[in-house]
Amino acid sequence: MTIKRYGAEKAGAGGQRLPFARAVEADGWLYVSGQVAMEDGEIIPGGIIEQTHKTIANVIAILEEAGYGLEHVVRCGVWLDDPRDFWTFNKIYQQYFGEHPPARACVQASMMVDCKVEIDCVAFKPST
Repeated sequence: MTIKRYGAEKAGAGGQRLPFARAVEADGWLYVSGQVAMEDGEIIPGGIIEQTHKTIANVIAILEEAGYGLEHVVRCGVWLDDPRDFWTFNKIYQQYFGEHPPARACVQASMMVDCKVEIDCVAFKPST
């Protein structure tokens, strides 16, 4: 089995080296670490709408770096800071995943950074 790590050399907020990879690929499976609405080491301003778009954009960027797309995502994990954001989040999420959404879990959680949403995912693409 071949294992490839993406973004393990990247730094997080304050320039700290993160103790995890942004994604790890193994035999066609890609495991994307939880993403938040971060840009240049800072959480972007705004509410659930802006932060959901940015969070999904960050997930897409990692997928594309590894040669995957949203069509390869088989499962997402979602953490929302405020359960009242659930329906607004779902409307935006559906815009990206359309008629063929992946399996998903969504829970309320206190976040480790000052954000509204965090998303991780697992994608699969058969070897060619």
